[in-house]
Amino acid sequence: MQTIKAAAIQMSYKGSKEAMLKATSQKIKEATQKGAQLVVLQELHQSEYFCQSEDTKFFDYAKDFQKDVAFWANISKEFDIVLVASLFEQRAPGLYHNSAVVFDKGKIAGKYRKMHIPDDPGFYEKFYFTPGDLGFEPISTSIGVLGVLVCWDQWFPEAARIMALKGADILIYPTAIGWFDSDKEDEKQRQLEAWITIQRAHAIANGLPLISCNRCGFEKDSSGVLEGIRFWGNSFICGPQGEFLVRAGVEEEILIAEIDFSKSKAVRDIWPFMRDRRVEYYHCLNKIFCDD
Repeated sequence: MQTIKAAAIQMSYKGSKEAMLKATSQKIKEATQKGAQLVVLQELHQSEYFCQSEDTKFFDYAKDFQKDVAFWANISKEFDIVLVASLFEQRAPGLYHNSAVVFDKGKIAGKYRKMHIPDDPGFYEKFYFTPGDLGFEPISTSIGVLGVLVCWDQWFPEAARIMALKGADILIYPTAIGWFDSDKEDEKQRQLEAWITIQRAHAIANGLPLISCNRCGFEKDSSGVLEGIRFWGNSFICGPQGEFLVRAGVEEEILIAEIDFSKSKAVRDIWPFMRDRRVEYYHCLNKIFCDD
């Protein structure tokens, strides 16, 4: 399949899991009515972004992981789509992952466990998530090979490159990122532009289209310690030269774009970054820092 129609669904939190399931399912229906064959959901789309504080009560969100998998598999089957869902996985008591599960028309095509885990004010993910152990493995589906990564992974060029080297047709990032209202306006703009630029650079460096699906709306810190995060939205889909195909604002939106996978070959033929890599000199990349 050379050309597909893809959707990224940018949403705000509705106050409960039940409300999120209902609202998300409706938006998926709307996306498929517009022809979407691939639908990407934002990071941890069933709940609020609970990582603003450290509280063991939130581990209960992961206890229904298998039921959640079954629910989204049925949605994928009902609408005859490839669906990228972002779920809180309880692997064993006390062992949890931030996982993306890919469904292909009702079947599980594969799973990715978030590899890079942040630990910053308002983003205390190391408290909740064990780093992934499945590596950077593209997932084959009926509409193409998906290089699925998650949020913090989007800042690491190594992750995107490995997905590309292993045959991904597209890079996909479910994400949850925003700013604090107290941040200065120029700092907010720098953060947003950096986030957009790094991902477009991954598309360019690897000659691949890319989908970045972010949350939107303001979410309070449940502990009351922090001021809360205003998720900035700005989800986008771009082509293999980093060109915007479609871009959202700060409100809820269903992004739809037609993606032509054949353009990757055309771009790689004129910008042969893969050909000119000097892999024999990249050993330093296997170190934390090249100081010896």
